[in-house]
Amino acid sequence: MELEEEFFKYSVVKNKSGTLYGIGVGPGDPELLTLKAHRLINECDVLAYPAPEVGDGLALQIVSPLLTNDPDLFPLRLPIAVSPFPAQQAYDQAAKILEIPLESGKSVAVICEGDPFFYGSFMYLFERLATSFKTEIVPGVSSPMACAAVLKTPLVSRNEILTILPGPLEEKELEQRLLDTDSAAIMKVGRHLPKIRRVLRHLRLEHCAQYVEHATMHNQQIIPIENLEAQKVPYFSMILVHKNTGSSSNGV
Repeated sequence: MELEEEFFKYSVVKNKSGTLYGIGVGPGDPELLTLKAHRLINECDVLAYPAPEVGDGLALQIVSPLLTNDPDLFPLRLPIAVSPFPAQQAYDQAAKILEIPLESGKSVAVICEGDPFFYGSFMYLFERLATSFKTEIVPGVSSPMACAAVLKTPLVSRNEILTILPGPLEEKELEQRLLDTDSAAIMKVGRHLPKIRRVLRHLRLEHCAQYVEHATMHNQQIIPIENLEAQKVPYFSMILVHKNTGSSSNGV
């Protein structure tokens, strides 16, 4: 593997172990990176990032305009499959390769969209490497906050309850979760849109729901839910549901 050959240069010198950084790079707009994230991605020796089987991933696209150094780039090629096992094998392999520069004292930054510990791909490397190496987590702006900002809709106020709901949930569970909360962020909409719309319609919540895709990115779109076409809804999309839309502005 080319990456293994590239990292072999680190194995010839054994220093104290390096530091593993899990860095959230936000929802898409490079200006939403924190100052700490910006500094660390430009100080690290190795920059690892999640990527599809072909091409670069969103995380690298976000930080590319901000890179001023020349780190070794390590794409985490993850298969798209219903079964978790191919992905688990990919993370096992990635962790073993990242051990090489870490063991020779190099710093490794793993970047991911949003926040590392909010549905972030970094958590799977953290599980494999945190017990052996010094680790630091740098939080990032997560997608529900970004979507609320571009929609100009508060997520929650006062004593309201916010629930984060993955779109792939079974229909009955999704319905029950929406019944039991004041506000919800429904993530990973994509091909699950027809099911989500059925639930919103059944609960009479369509008027409380707002849709946005690619929030904060150059191709961001805010579309009325009734105008959505299921086959065109991307993975990076979200529906925010706020039942008490007037409570926050009234302060009650």
